[in-house]
Amino acid sequence: MSHLKEAKVAVAPEGELRRRAFLALGSNLGDRWGNLRSGVAHLSDVVAVSRVYETGPVGGPPQGPYLNMVVELVTAMSPEQLLRCAQLAEAAAGRARSEHWGPRTLDVDVLLVGDLHVVSAELTVPHPRMWERGFVMVPLGDLAPELVVGRLSEEHRRGVTAVGDLFSSEAS
Repeated sequence: MSHLKEAKVAVAPEGELRRRAFLALGSNLGDRWGNLRSGVAHLSDVVAVSRVYETGPVGGPPQGPYLNMVVELVTAMSPEQLLRCAQLAEAAAGRARSEHWGPRTLDVDVLLVGDLHVVSAELTVPHPRMWERGFVMVPLGDLAPELVVGRLSEEHRRGVTAVGDLFSSEAS
């Protein structure tokens, strides 16, 4: 089910540990498909991308539906370095942080980085709400079903609709 893309895999210095990591991407403003493609293009070490799903917003002010997906990386980057990359991808898509949980051109969240646990003012890994959110769990299940087995419920699947593959010619 995972859809490989032309991965930009950086060569890690000899002996440097590479971890499997997952990031969630979402967009509900402007060219949503283009924003997701741009977000993935700004990430290095990507080895696979999930299908793209459309979902209603969770929390925040009234706003349009989101396109959501998850990317898998194999990387030597730390969670903090991945957060910086995520923020750069958001900035490249014109993300403005004006309203908490408001609409956005691109949102990139660090979900998991190997078996690392991080709690800081900037970042919590594993992402503290990922197991509650269908728009994360369903695409994560495309890439890593072993991580969601026993956690992915019918409730998670409700309102999460597959709408295409990011790099197919059929994607809008």
